[in-house]
Amino acid sequence: MKLSIIAGFSALVSSLLVSGLVLAQSGGSVQSLRGAEVDATLPAVEVYQQQEGREVRNYRQQPPTIPHSMDQYQIDRRTNQCLSCHDWSNAGERGAPTLSMTHYLDRNGNQLDTVAGTRWFCNQCHVPQADAPALVGNDFEASSSAH
Repeated sequence: MKLSIIAGFSALVSSLLVSGLVLAQSGGSVQSLRGAEVDATLPAVEVYQQQEGREVRNYRQQPPTIPHSMDQYQIDRRTNQCLSCHDWSNAGERGAPTLSMTHYLDRNGNQLDTVAGTRWFCNQCHVPQADAPALVGNDFEASSSAH
């Protein structure tokens, strides 16, 4: 008796599985996220130019955007070219804004003479300004205290 119930249940599951596979195969072709066939050549996306001038911040602790190109900047484990102008030891003579003192604190709050490892990769928070359309819809309004 038990064996016949198990066999019947197995037959039902097998037929449902086969039916599901047939239905999935007949559902139509897979659509590409890029909107074209895999081997199709698409035109390059428009390159947006760097915005001139400084962008106003939208909220009090917003990281400032970068008002210059970073195309040739090297930022890796050993080198950070941003510091050649923005480190406290160079900023005055280069006329560049100095990094915030928070960039010289380790994770325990101890003051350092060099940029903390947790703040080494500038483009984690700071992005170059570009006159590009928004990638997604946004109804964000700047806080009144930022201006």
